[in-house]
Amino acid sequence: MSPAPARPAPRVRADVSHLLQSQNPLVAGPLDSPAHHVRAALDTRLRALVAHDPGTRTGADIEDLHQMRVSVRRMRATLRAARPLLDAQWADSLRAELGWLGRALGPVRDLDVMLLRLRGEIATLPDGERAAGEVLVAELERERAAARADMLVALDAPRYTALLERIADAVRLPLPTPSAMQPQPALIDLVRTEARKLARAVKAAGEDPPDETLHALRILGKRVRYTGELVETALRGTPTGRQVKLLLAATAELQEVLGDHQDACVADLRIRELLDRLGTAALDEAGGEGGEIDAFVVFVAGRLVERERARAETLRTQWWDAWVQVRDRAATLG
Repeated sequence: MSPAPARPAPRVRADVSHLLQSQNPLVAGPLDSPAHHVRAALDTRLRALVAHDPGTRTGADIEDLHQMRVSVRRMRATLRAARPLLDAQWADSLRAELGWLGRALGPVRDLDVMLLRLRGEIATLPDGERAAGEVLVAELERERAAARADMLVALDAPRYTALLERIADAVRLPLPTPSAMQPQPALIDLVRTEARKLARAVKAAGEDPPDETLHALRILGKRVRYTGELVETALRGTPTGRQVKLLLAATAELQEVLGDHQDACVADLRIRELLDRLGTAALDEAGGEGGEIDAFVVFVAGRLVERERARAETLRTQWWDAWVQVRDRAATLG
C-alpha cells in the first residue's frame, strides 16, 4: 500500500492522555466486584484506543486502525454483556457513542482488508492479467481515500474528544450501577446467557443456513467470546475459569471459520460492485452511449469472484463441526 500523506500531529486531548499517564492501569482480581472488572476492561481498551490514535491518523501502518477498531468493538461488547450489572441507561448511552465511533472507523478498515485481499489475489494471476486486476485495485483505492477523509473529520470532531473524556471519567470513578434492591447476576451467568443465545440461534438456523444467517451467528459467537474474556479474568485459576478458557478457544475457532466465510462473501460482493461502478463510469465518459468496461477487466473480475465463491462453499462445510466444539464446551458451564 502506498504511504499515506503526512498529517499534522495527532490531536488526542491532552487531559485524557495525562489521565492515562498519571494513573496505573486498572487491574481486577477474583475478590473484586463484577463492576470493577468491567471498569478494568474499559480502562484496558481505552488505553489501547488512545495509543493507536496517532497511527490511525497518519495511516502509516494499517494495524493501528485495526487495533483502534477492535478496542471500540470490545468496549461495546463489554457494556452490552455487563448491562445487567450497570445502570442500563448509562451503559446504552455510552455504547451508542462508541457505535458512532465504530461506524467512522469501520469503512476504512474494511477497505484496508479488501485491498490486501485483492492485491494478494492479483499477485497470483498470470502476468497478462495483472494489469486488468490493477484497474479494480485503483477503483478501490479511490473509495478508500474518500472513506479516510470522512474518518479523519470524525476524529477531529469535538464529539470524539468528548467520548474519550467520558470513558476516562468512567474508568476513574465507580461505574453507575442499578439500585441495590435489584439483584445482579454473577459474572459466569453473563457467559451462560450469551452461550444460550448462540445455541438458540444455531438451532433455528439449521446446518445449512444462508450466508446472512452465518454472519449473524458469527456476531453472536463474538459476543460469547468477548463476554468470556471478561469473565475468565475474574475466574482465572479456578475450575470454572479453566472451563471458560476452553470455551474461548472453541469460540475463537468458530469465529475464524465464520469470519473467513464472511470475508469471502464480502469480497465476492465488492468485486461485483466495483464492476458496476466501472461500468457506470464508462457510460458517463461516453455520454451515456456505447461506454463499456474493458473485457479483460470483466474476465479477471469473474475469475476472482469464482475463487471467492469456492472458498465460501468450502468454509460452509466446516462451520458445523466448529459449532459442536463450542456447544460441548458451553455445556460444561451448566
